[in-house]
Amino acid sequence: MRRIRAAAAGAVTLSLVLTAAACGGGSTSGGSNSEPKSLTYWASNQGASIEVDKKVLQPELDKFEKKTGIKVKLEVVPWADLLNRILTATTSGQGPDILNIGNTWSASLQSSGALLPWDAKNFEAIGGKDRFVESALGSTGVGGQDPAAVPLYSMAYALYYNKKMFKDAGIEKPPTTWDELVTTGKKLSKDGKSAIGVEGSNLSNNIHQVFVLGKQHGADFFTPDGKADFTSDGAVAAVKQYVDLMAADKIVAPGNAEYAQNQSLSDFARNKTAMVLWQTASATFKAQGMNDDDWGVAAAPVQSGTPGSGKSTNSMVAGINMAVFKKTKNIDGALKFVKFMTGDAEQRILNKAYGSIPPVKIAQLDPAFDTPALGVLRDTLRTSASALPQVPEESQFETVVGTAVKELFADAAAGRPVTTASVKAKLEKAQQQMPKK
Repeated sequence: MRRIRAAAAGAVTLSLVLTAAACGGGSTSGGSNSEPKSLTYWASNQGASIEVDKKVLQPELDKFEKKTGIKVKLEVVPWADLLNRILTATTSGQGPDILNIGNTWSASLQSSGALLPWDAKNFEAIGGKDRFVESALGSTGVGGQDPAAVPLYSMAYALYYNKKMFKDAGIEKPPTTWDELVTTGKKLSKDGKSAIGVEGSNLSNNIHQVFVLGKQHGADFFTPDGKADFTSDGAVAAVKQYVDLMAADKIVAPGNAEYAQNQSLSDFARNKTAMVLWQTASATFKAQGMNDDDWGVAAAPVQSGTPGSGKSTNSMVAGINMAVFKKTKNIDGALKFVKFMTGDAEQRILNKAYGSIPPVKIAQLDPAFDTPALGVLRDTLRTSASALPQVPEESQFETVVGTAVKELFADAAAGRPVTTASVKAKLEKAQQQMPKK
C-alpha cells in the first residue's frame, strides 16, 4: 500500500539536512504550554484517499476535543510528500505539534534532535511503555536511547494468493518455503500470467524484501557498531535470491522491473499474477473489485520449515509511529493526544478502520484482529518479524541498496546475466555511497 513508498520519497535528501537539524532544531526544554487549547496534527495517508482518512479521523478528533477541550487541526499528508515535509519542518522549526512517521524513519529522524524523546516520564504520561508490543517498540529509534516516537499502527508482510489462479493450476495450498514458491510458481507462470509480482523500481519495497531474505541468510546489512555491511555472503545471497525470481526462476514478469506504484496489486486483482508479498492488502483488493473470498493469505515464506515458528524472520516490522515536535507550544496537550490515540479503545477503532494491527497489547487481543487476513499479520508480528536496522543511516541504506536491487531487476528484465559477482559489485558500489564511520 502507499506506506511502502514512504521512505524512498525523501531519503536522498535526509543525510543533507540532519546535521543542520541537529544544530538548529527544537528546544531542549521539551516545549511549552502557551497554547493549551490547540494542536496541529499531520496524519499519514493510510486509507484509499485523503478524504477517506478525514472521514476516519475527524470523528475521533472531535471526541478528543469534547473530552479535553483541545481542538486538533488535522492535515492528512500524502506519502509522496510526508518525509520531505517533515525534513523541512525539522530544519525550519516550523512543524506541527504531533505527526505520523513511517517507523523505518525513526532512527534517522531521531538524529535530527527535533523530536521529543520518549523517556520514562513521557511514557508514564500515556499509560506506560509496557502497554506496547515489543516488536513495535523495536522500530521507534536507536537501541539504548529514549525512543523518538511511539507505535500507532502495526503491519507485517504476508503472502497473498489468488484462489482462482491456484485452482485453475490445480494447486491446493500456498507455499511455505522459497523452494516451494518457485516450484509452485512455475506451474502458475504460463499463458501470459506470472506466479508472483514485485515492485522492482520501488526502493523501499526492495529493501523490505531483501532485508527479510538477508535475515534468513544470516545477514543484517549493518555491523553491531552501525557500519554498513552490504557485501557479506548472506547479503549477496539475499539480493540474488530475490532478483532470481525474475532472472533465473522466471516466475516474475520482466515488466515488473518498472513497477513502483502498486501495479503488482492491480495485476493480482485482474488475475494476471497469482501471488504478492504485501502489507495489509485487503483494502486495496476490495477497492479493485475483488471479494474477500477471491484471495487467501498465508505467512510469508522461509528457507525451510514452517513460517511463524519464531526461528526465522519472514517480515520486517512495518508500521506507523506517532511523534511530537520538541517545539510544540502545548506539550501537555500533545501528550494527552498521544495517550488518546494509543488508548485501548482508539487503537481498536483506528486499526479496524485501516486493516492494520494494534501495537497495543490489550487492543491486539480483540477478536476483530483474529480474522483469516489479519490473524496472519498479527501472528507474524508476534513471532517472526524483525525491525529494520535502527541506525541514523537507515534512509540512505534504503536509497543505495534499493537502487542496486532496482538496477539488477532492470538487468534481469533486459536479459543480462545476474551473477553472484554482478550482485556483489552493485552492493560494493552501494556501500561506497554510505557515510564513512
